[in-house]
Parts: sequence; C-alpha cells; structure tokens
Amino acid sequence: MHLHGTSAINNRGHLEIGGCDTTQLAADYGTPLYVFDEQLIRTRCREFRDAFLATGLQFQVAYASKAFCVKAMCRIVEEEGLSLDVVSDGELYTALQAGFPPQRIHFHGNNKTPQEIEMGLDANIGCFVVDNFMELHLLNELARERKMKASILLRITPGVEAHTHEFISTGQTDSKFGFDMENGSAFRAVQESLKLEQLRLLGVHSHIGSQIFEVDGFEIAADKVSRFAAQVRDELDYTFTVINLGGGFGIRYMEGDTPLPAARYIGAIADAVKNNFSARSYPLPEIWIEPGRSIVGEAGTTLYTVGSVKDIPGVRKYVAVDGGMTDNPRPALYGARYEAMLANRALDVEEEVVSIAGKCCESGDMLIWDLALPVVRTGDLLAVSSTGAYNYAMASHYNRIRKPAVIFVKDGAADVVVRRDTYEDVAGNDVIPERLRKQPEPIAKA
Repeated sequence: MHLHGTSAINNRGHLEIGGCDTTQLAADYGTPLYVFDEQLIRTRCREFRDAFLATGLQFQVAYASKAFCVKAMCRIVEEEGLSLDVVSDGELYTALQAGFPPQRIHFHGNNKTPQEIEMGLDANIGCFVVDNFMELHLLNELARERKMKASILLRITPGVEAHTHEFISTGQTDSKFGFDMENGSAFRAVQESLKLEQLRLLGVHSHIGSQIFEVDGFEIAADKVSRFAAQVRDELDYTFTVINLGGGFGIRYMEGDTPLPAARYIGAIADAVKNNFSARSYPLPEIWIEPGRSIVGEAGTTLYTVGSVKDIPGVRKYVAVDGGMTDNPRPALYGARYEAMLANRALDVEEEVVSIAGKCCESGDMLIWDLALPVVRTGDLLAVSSTGAYNYAMASHYNRIRKPAVIFVKDGAADVVVRRDTYEDVAGNDVIPERLRKQPEPIAKA
C-alpha cells in the first residue's frame, strides 16, 4: 500500500498516521474508523492556492464539500482561505453551523428546492450556480420577495467528455447537468438571466468530470468557454467577470494511477485561459475551481478489524471485515478499487492473495478483490487507503449498521470530529403508530 502524507511504519511494524499508531487508534475509538491526516488536507489546500498565486490571476479555490462535509472540515477550509461549494440544504447548514463565511459559499445542484434557495438567500451566500431555466426564474422571484439581488453563475455543458468513469462524467452533451452550449440553451440562458432584475450574472461554470489525470480536457474546456464568452460579448454586449472551470483532479487509489501535481493542473488552466481570452481581446476573468476529492481523498484511511475467514480451496479466500458497503459503497456502485495493508503487521511478508468482504447481507458487498497480504488472522487490523472522499459522505445505515466515527490526526494527537453512531441514532427517528403499539393482554376471567 502506498503511504500518503504523514503515514509511516513505526519500529513496532505498525502503520502510523499523523504521528498516531493506528493500532492504538483502533483500540481507543473502535472500528470501522475513518482516520484523516489533517496535515495532508492543509497541504493540499495550500498547493492549490499557491499554484494560483504564481499565475498572477484573480481566483477562488472552492472546496467541493460533497466529497466530505463535516463541521471540522469546514473549519479547516475556512482557515486555509478557501471558498466552499455546497449542493444541499444539509451541506449549507453544516457550513453555516461551522461559522463559514456565507459570502464564500457557492450553491450548486441540478434540482434545488424552493426551501434550499430560500435558505441560501436568507444566509446571503456568495453565489448560486444555476442549472436550469426553472431555477433561474424561481431564484429571481424569491430574491424579489426579499428585495435583494442574487449573484449567479450559469452551469453550462461544454461538450467535453473527460477520461473518467461514465457515472462521474458530467461535461458531455448528454448530461443531467446544466445548459448545453451546442444546442443553444446556454446562450438563451444568458439572454434570460440578463432580463431578470434580481439576478447579477457573474459568468459561467463548467465541470467536465472526475478523477482526471490529464490537462487536455481542461484546455479544451477553456477554449470552448472563451469562445462562448466572446459570442455573448459580441451579440449581447455583456462581459463575464468569472469563469469557473470546476474540479475533477485525480488522486492515487492504485498503482498505475498517475495524478498530476496541483501546480500542473492550475498552470495548464491558467495558460489556457490567458491564451484563449487574450486571443479574443477579452479582459481576463477571475478563475474559480472546485477541488474536492483531490484535497481529502488521499488524506483518508479506513481501519477495519478482520473477522471471519472463508477459504474455498482452488477458488478464493474471503476475509471479512467489520464494515463494508455501508461505510464505502464506491466498489459496489462503480467498481472502485483500493489498496490496503495489515496495519498491525505492516512489515510482514505478503504470502497470500485474498478478497476483502464486507459484512452486509449482499453478495456484492466486496471492498477489494485479489489483495496480496501476509497470512491473515482474525483480529488483524486492515487499513484501506485513499478513502477520504465519498466514503463517509456516502455512508448509509443499510442493515441498520451504525456509521463509524471520524477522527482527525495531527502531530501525535487525535480528535473525534464525528462520533460513532449509537443505536439511538439508528432507530431514534422511528415512530410506531398508536394502532401498532403493543396492547396489554386482556385479564382472563376467573
């Protein structure tokens, strides 16, 4: 397993993260357990900011909170000087409860409810990323009721299909997101938004996919967006001041994954924006991006305790752990792959190939197929790397399994940022109607 950030193997042969022995973390907090390397999160935030500072462009780096949204994470993002994007009232509520500055919050989503829009307006957030014509008019009307103006970006699909999984590719024409450039709806959206008095159009937003290892998709998107901006200027006499080119920067999950440094992505984006907009005599806009996975993905490690072991001679050896698709649904959803190691025996020689099974009552609850490990024993501690993005965020109570705790580790100290679910958390919202309540047994007559 590749060691990210502050991860290391100590002299006892145990995996350490943030100066904390993972075997002690498991003993103190139980398993499954999400462990986040706080220093690596902060380092990633700074890499994106520093890369933009070197370009000389005006910019905003907004952390895409859908990757991992808890109050403590919002605090780190705020301290590191980033903005924040949210896609639901729950994420917005979390950010506001954490004291995140509303003017640095951007609200995304392809089907924002009236209540969500009202919540964003009442909080006076910095920007709505408008996804469709219905939202455009609803936002204008709700802003009128409050006698205020809302700043917006229009999400457009530039027709760029990034090299990524089909379920997480979002920039192509056939997408549920945004106004399409090729069929003219994006241009009509600009025309419409300029007529709506309660809206302040800043520019456009483009997102081409996720887990992207090349820069050419971003370069093509910058070219297409600049052409669109020039068309709007020439035909509508309106100049965009903000261009958001989204996120999707890849991380390392497995050997063979080749993510680029933040500076490489940002340098290519900056050059493409400068070249394309300058070629059209267009004032350089402020550039926004939205890294999520690339900030938290590699910083997360999930710890599991090994339970049952089932060896089918000549077929496969299954090693079951005390978690699974409830804390990491990505393998079941779209075949995501991970690396792992025995955190309590990190220096032992790999002697067998096993498959890691979850504990859910589903044959598809498999975390890792064909993983080389030392001979595994019940009670061993398995560490799965790069689980910081879209694991806790997608966790469920399937089979009424309790969600794990989340801890941040840094400089030898560990802090709980999300408590482990109790049984009351799992069943506490259940209501038994009066007609189903158990009635007292009738008293038998003598």
